Amino acid sequence: MKRSLWFAAAFTGVLVVLAAQQSDVIIKLEGGARPAIAVPDLRGSGAAQPLMNAFNETLYNDLDASGLFKIVPKSMYPLQVPQQPSDLREPPPTQSSRPGQQPANGGGAWLSDWASPPVSANYLAFGYTAVQNNVFVLYGWLFNVTQSNVAQAQILGKRYFGSPDETGAKKAAHEFAADIIAQLGGTSLLGSKIYFVSNRTGHKEIWGMDPDGSNQRQISHFNSLSIMPAVSPDGTKIAFTSYFHGNPAIFILSTDTGRRLPFYNQVASMNATPDFTPDGKQLLYASTASGWAQIYVANMDGSNLRRISNTRALEVEPKVNPKTGTDLAFVSGRSGPQQIYRMNMDGADVQRLSNGEGEASNPAWHPNGQILAFAWTRGFATGNFNIFVMDVATRNFNQLTYGAGRNENPTWAPDGRHLAFMSTRSGSEQIWTMLADGTQLKQLTTAGKNSTPIWAK
Repeated sequence: MKRSLWFAAAFTGVLVVLAAQQSDVIIKLEGGARPAIAVPDLRGSGAAQPLMNAFNETLYNDLDASGLFKIVPKSMYPLQVPQQPSDLREPPPTQSSRPGQQPANGGGAWLSDWASPPVSANYLAFGYTAVQNNVFVLYGWLFNVTQSNVAQAQILGKRYFGSPDETGAKKAAHEFAADIIAQLGGTSLLGSKIYFVSNRTGHKEIWGMDPDGSNQRQISHFNSLSIMPAVSPDGTKIAFTSYFHGNPAIFILSTDTGRRLPFYNQVASMNATPDFTPDGKQLLYASTASGWAQIYVANMDGSNLRRISNTRALEVEPKVNPKTGTDLAFVSGRSGPQQIYRMNMDGADVQRLSNGEGEASNPAWHPNGQILAFAWTRGFATGNFNIFVMDVATRNFNQLTYGAGRNENPTWAPDGRHLAFMSTRSGSEQIWTMLADGTQLKQLTTAGKNSTPIWAK
């Protein structure tokens, strides 16, 4: 039993030699060059102005964290910043520069002032705020400044509302940023949540937070060891492993109320590492009911239990393909040290995905169902777990972290462009996020030790 628990708890890292040529994985995730966007500080009238530091910081951070844009430094902006579309004008038809003269400009009132050097932006986000009838109001616009005239430049123009305080100002900024991201083909993370394990109260409990690390709150209150969370596709339920009754068992809570939902645990020394099917109607998990940790599937209340894997080896961490719902990735010791495998939901067509070197664990499907993130002890800094991504069809992989502590438990954001993971790079186990190319690292937690994040819609 002790070995089974160690095996389940040890599945956390990954490391790999970066391929000599860039694989298709990063090409698929990141695409081409990012467009440049100018995001000048917006101003507020009256009671809104004291809230603008919080507003502007939130807007900038959301757009920057999206990974969609290159944000032009504010030092390059013209002195005159438009607050509404009427502040933008067409250049006089006679304006031109003679040889040896500086090009004519409108000081910020022409689209070309923003599209031309030194700004060289593709887009301009601008607007203004006010407090009206005790409501924080944002008038926000997004213009394509590469258009030939102002009439054709507007992409977005909308009002946003919030309470007349910093909370309301941040809300308006989040929503404005989300609309900008959506207009330009991205997926906003607004409204998504990251759930994780924290020991900050003295016991390992399940916690939740916003994607930027704000609004951290405790979900479980078992005063026991609660670990390995998984979230239903609709975000309403969280399943996890807890030692609340002694042996590790599966528990399910409502993410809104924290209310415990019924789930029957079969008689076993361990029921652990749960994961939901894409339709939210079944739960996969590892159980030692047969003597070895094997993969099982059951209804949401624990009924209609069915065994999927059948081998004399430890098999845990089932993760159902979110796109197909017909196959799953899992961790197995059938070939020796733990490795990543895949199989059909009926247990057929078993294939090893990692190449057998080192130890591999923590599989996490990209939303497109074609790419896996996982932890591995192969690659740079051999022996330490690091985060990798793999194209399942080609087995091409890239290493995203190296040379910075232990990095484990990757989980994909709903936008497929970000990952959250646990890292010890700051000296203790904390939750971090990064883009899918390993850049834009950001630490989200600081209190206690924090691990095993799961990103939910």
